[in-house]
Formats: sequence, structure tokens, C-alpha cells
Amino acid sequence: MIRALTSLVVALALTACATTPAGAQTPPVVDAPAGPVRGVSADGLNIFKGIPYAAPPTGWRRWRPPAEMRRWRETRDATQFGAACHQPVARGESIYAGEAPTMSEDCLFLNIWAPEDAKDAPVFVWIHGGSLVTGAGSEPAYDGARMAARGVVVVTINYRLGVLGYLAHPELSAESRQKVSGNYGLQDQIAALKWVQDNIGAFGGDADNVTVAGESAGALSVMYLMASPEAEGLFDKAIAQSAYMLSMPELRSRTHGDVPAEGLGWWLQGQLGQTNLAGLRAMDAQALTVAARDAGYAPFGNIDGVYLPAQLAEVFEQGKQAPVPLLAGFNQGEIRTLRFLVPPAPADAAAYEKEIRDRYGELADTFLSFYPSDDMAESMLATPRDALYGWTAERLMRTQTALGQNAYMYFFDHGYPAADDAGLHAFHAAEIPFVFGNRDRTPPRWPAIPDTPVQNAMSDAMMSYWLSFARTGQPVAEGQPDWPAYGRTASYMHFEETPVVRQRLMPGMFELHETVVCRRRAAGGIPWNWNFGVISPPLPPAAPGCP
Repeated sequence: MIRALTSLVVALALTACATTPAGAQTPPVVDAPAGPVRGVSADGLNIFKGIPYAAPPTGWRRWRPPAEMRRWRETRDATQFGAACHQPVARGESIYAGEAPTMSEDCLFLNIWAPEDAKDAPVFVWIHGGSLVTGAGSEPAYDGARMAARGVVVVTINYRLGVLGYLAHPELSAESRQKVSGNYGLQDQIAALKWVQDNIGAFGGDADNVTVAGESAGALSVMYLMASPEAEGLFDKAIAQSAYMLSMPELRSRTHGDVPAEGLGWWLQGQLGQTNLAGLRAMDAQALTVAARDAGYAPFGNIDGVYLPAQLAEVFEQGKQAPVPLLAGFNQGEIRTLRFLVPPAPADAAAYEKEIRDRYGELADTFLSFYPSDDMAESMLATPRDALYGWTAERLMRTQTALGQNAYMYFFDHGYPAADDAGLHAFHAAEIPFVFGNRDRTPPRWPAIPDTPVQNAMSDAMMSYWLSFARTGQPVAEGQPDWPAYGRTASYMHFEETPVVRQRLMPGMFELHETVVCRRRAAGGIPWNWNFGVISPPLPPAAPGCP
């Protein structure tokens, strides 16, 4: 017995030596309210990966709200990322495609990068993009180390995607205490923010100074959170990069032409050869995810009266959104990598003009002044850019300013050789590596960002502005122009070769698209999403209250 115990002690000692070599830093252990976790130390940071923030609703529990986890007692290893949520594997030709992640329904994880000496540090929570279909908080481009080295605590999260994250269905609503369904991915994001409120102090973060940020579908999620009563008080500032304020389906009724969310669930069930919810739950998670995508299912939040009370356009214009400072903007070349949003081009300039005049009526001359026929290819790229991203950015500025909050707008128009040579100047998401300082951690097909003084300076400026906003609600960068709030002068920061302050971005652009959306809302039966330009429904007649 004594010999056996001695051997065990020696073995444990050898194991400890093997895992913590002489001179190596002791792995950090944080005893958080959720439970103790062990991470890694590197370059003055404590890094924790794959921390579960909610119990996963899997298998027969699929499509249920995220459940609060019981505190765990044993120290949990937090040195590796957790699985990504189920998603189709990105096609190889996409510049956004990276290495296929490990996927699971058990995917509700978050990751933390914190300075070793952090105490009451501002918290930057990042929500990834990917059309609510793809992505994960573990993607290399979102590595938070370089941000955290500047004194903030960075958190990235996973949330349920696609059909597993947003399916509404009458049987699911019947199961719900609140008699609603869908919006599970949004519920995951809310659960992650609640976890941050309860636990981030143990990692050196200040739960009273949380910024929620995201790009594309992540920015759409930021707007959902700003509009959701269930997220009230969970964050103090917001950043929305390339947000798009689309019309949303209602849970059970058809108001603006979108199929009711529950009806879409019935339709998808039939498309997948199932007769009830049990059949959907019995399907393999990945097979279900891909089959739903292939059938044409597109995930969106739905107006259920609980998590999303009304159309985003209505919530924001009525001043019912979160009263927080906001930083938002869009990119000059948004659509250059999103060609699926560009409809087939008319045969020639005359056909293009006829389509626009038939569809836009008395607004056609104004439309053609912005999107002329003599450069039809560029006009057809600019139309969805402005109707989706530009209009949304301006609307966010105006509504948040009206709420008495500072709002800061940007226009990312920064180019570099590999992107410009490929015809991808300032493409969708091109700003992300500059914001995170991860210009060397982009996907394989991403146009390579050179290591030059110009690119380094732009990244330093953008990261400084973003992190200053996270600290104080005001974007400030040493040695760079003061960034004024949008205010009455419609000021914005134009990220060209260097940051430049300008006023009145594309005068009249917002008013054009606001009039179109306003008339569609007044008329009813017409969504506002990517149906602009040559695929626009005929313009409804003038309506009271519309510009």
C-alpha cells in the first residue's frame, strides 16, 4: 500500500512537471460564480476559452430556451475553444470561408481575453456575423488578445444558428410558457449577456460598463438586443457594423408581406418530409441544418411580443430601444462580396431606366440621380448597399440622437492593393481585421492586408476609436481627428487612407430610401429587405407622415 501511494505521488509530480515546465507561467484559475475555470497566461493576458454560459437544448429538447447551468464544483479546463453551433460548411470559393469547425448542438460557449491585472475593466462583447447561418466566436479574426492588451476584457460568443436557432412552429409555441417560438439564437445572446453580468467581475471586467458589438448579422443582433425588453439593462453601449434593418416576419400574422414565422415552420416541415415536430427533432442536427438551407429556409428574428415586440423600424422611431450611446456605420464596397444580393442586370441602359421609372414613379428621377444608367454595374452594387446598410446606419444615427444619446457614424472607404486589385475595395466585413488588430488572422482567401505603415496606422486608429468608445462612450484616438457625434450636422468619420471627419454623407440618399420604406409600411403587404432597384415592387402612393 505504501509503495502504491508513493508511486502515485511520484506520478502526479511528474505530470505536474510535464504540464508546467520550469519557468512557465502558472495557468490562471478563476473561481467565478458559475464555477472555477482554468485558462492560459500569455503576453500579460489571461485567456479562457470554451466556457459554457447555458445548458444546451439538444436532441428531444431542441428548440427550447437556453437553460441556466448549475454551478460546477470541479475546475473546468478552459484552454480550448468549444464546438461551434451547427452550420453549413462554407463553400471554398468564398473569401469568408475558413477551416470547417467542429460542430455540436452543445455549442453555447463564450471566450474571454483579459489583462492579467484587470480590475473593473470595460467589457467588449462581440457577436459574430454570418447571416444568422454561419460563424463562431472562435474564428481567428475575432481573437481578442490585441484588444485586451489595451486594457479591456473581450468576450466572444456562440449562439444557435439557422433552423436550430430561429425556427418557429405552432407545436413549439404550444410547448412554450409564453406561447411563442423562434428567436432561440437571440435568447442565447441574452443568456450570454446575463452570464457576463453575473460572472465577468471575477475576470476583472466591469459589469456596469459592457459594450455589445457585432458586424452584419451580428449588428442585426445588436439591433434585436436594443429592441428587446428581455435584454434591458444588460449592456451600456452598442456598436453596429454594417447593420441592416429589414422587415421581420410576425409570429402568426402577415402584415408586411412576410410569411408568418409559424407558417414558415409548417412549410419547412413538409419540405423536409416530416409530419410533426417530433420528426424534426429526430433528424440529425447537421443534416437538418443543411437540408433547411437547401430548401430555402432563411433565419430571422420574428415579432413574438416577448423577445421582439414590434418591427425594428417602429421600435427605433418610437424611441423604445435601449437608451445607450451608439457607434454604427457601413462600407463603401459592401456588395462586392455579396453578389447574391444583386439582381440580374437589364439588357441595357434604356431597359434599366424603364424598370426604374416603372417601379419608382415620381421618385425615379431622384433614384436615377444616385444610381444612374450610364454606370449600371456600379449602380446595381450601390443600390442594395444604400437601401440596406446606408439607410440603416443613418436611421440609427437619427433615432438614437433623437433619444438624447450620442451616436457616432462611420463610412469605411479604405483600400489596399490586394482587395482593390480584385475589385473588392472596402468590401463587406473588410473593417473587422483593422478593428481587432488581426490583419494577419484572416481566412485563407481573404485579400491579404500588407504590413505597411499605412495599414498599421489605420488599424491602430480604428482599434483606438472602438476601445475608447467601449471605455467612455466617446471614440477618441491619439493623434487622430476628434470624432464628433452625428448630431445636427450629420457628422461622420470617413475612413479613407486616413480617418477624415466629414458631414452629410450622400445627401438625399437616406431621404430617398426612407420615403420608399415609409410608403411600404403605410401601404402594408410589402416587405423591405433586398427588394430595391430593378426588383422593387411598384412604389405605393404618398402617405401621411412619409417624407
